[in-house]
Amino acid sequence: MASIRYIDLAAQFAEERADLMPRIEAALASGMYIGGAEVDALESELASYCGVRHAITVNSGTDALMLGMAAAGIGSGDEVITPPNSFVASAAAIAKIGATPVFADVRDDELIDPAAVADAVTPRTAAVMAVHLRGAVCDMAALRAVAERHGLLLVEDAAQAIGSRLGNVRSGALGDLGCFSTHPLKLLNAAGDGGFITTNDAAVAQALRRMRNHGLVDRNTVEAWGIVSRIDAVQAAILRFRLERLDRTIERRRVNAAFYQRVLASTSVALPREGPGVFHTFNTYTIQLEARDALQAWLTERGVESLIHYPKPIHLQPAAASLGVRNGLFPVTERLAHTILSIPVHQFLLEDDLAAVAAGIADFFAHRG
Repeated sequence: MASIRYIDLAAQFAEERADLMPRIEAALASGMYIGGAEVDALESELASYCGVRHAITVNSGTDALMLGMAAAGIGSGDEVITPPNSFVASAAAIAKIGATPVFADVRDDELIDPAAVADAVTPRTAAVMAVHLRGAVCDMAALRAVAERHGLLLVEDAAQAIGSRLGNVRSGALGDLGCFSTHPLKLLNAAGDGGFITTNDAAVAQALRRMRNHGLVDRNTVEAWGIVSRIDAVQAAILRFRLERLDRTIERRRVNAAFYQRVLASTSVALPREGPGVFHTFNTYTIQLEARDALQAWLTERGVESLIHYPKPIHLQPAAASLGVRNGLFPVTERLAHTILSIPVHQFLLEDDLAAVAAGIADFFAHRG
């Protein structure tokens, strides 16, 4: 086992246990396990945190994308433009509601290129899905201009970016819909799957609340078919507790990232950049270098766990074969897939841990001459 782990959920629980367990026990003692006061309070607090009128919880970030787009009218025959360097859920959610993913390449910062988005618009384009990868925020002003010019829905895949900001506006309030994950590896994490959608559109919010609950208008009336995608009261209690601590969690990660920025500046790796007006939350701290695989092996030998997010772009996955895309169409994405490496940045790292990671990277370059 690595001595410096990429993520440490056991440490999180150990730190929180004394304060968190009474919240969980109270949720269990209430006897209200689906919906109820905990879920209602969580949705209100999430909406307030993100700066929107409505937050609707569901059981995964993928469902947040699928249901959010479907509630806004995206479906069969539509095209949705999205980057190919995200987790597969971004494109899969588009395909599963009957629409077609259309890929647009990214910039060197791994975020979707608005110029490439503009070039990808066709008469069938209905939406743009901006993926706020790593905890950074896309160029939303430029994307909004493209969306408004063509009458498109602007969706934020903010699964990795809760708390991230552009100026004073948080992710989830920058587009027409914000779609979030509360998977255990996210900054705001449940003890299992979960997600939520943010919107200022009351009609979309009402449609989402029905769609996630069988489509029920009341207990005995269904006006449109729905599914079951609900978060339970225990997970809501955990998320409410962790939402109270989220800004502290983000600040600890930003301190760790700042350490890397200082110490690794003299190495040959490309470091994450915080764009103009962007408040980066560092869901991952991802460096870029040509000798990525060699560095990862070097760090593993020295007890440092690292991950690659993601080694195969979505457009090159077998599931995307029917889309007619091929290798070479998105050169920046394809190059980055061979150079990106995510190193530990979580909030439970000690100063010695950070120093050991940085030293391992510096020693790698010294060893190679």
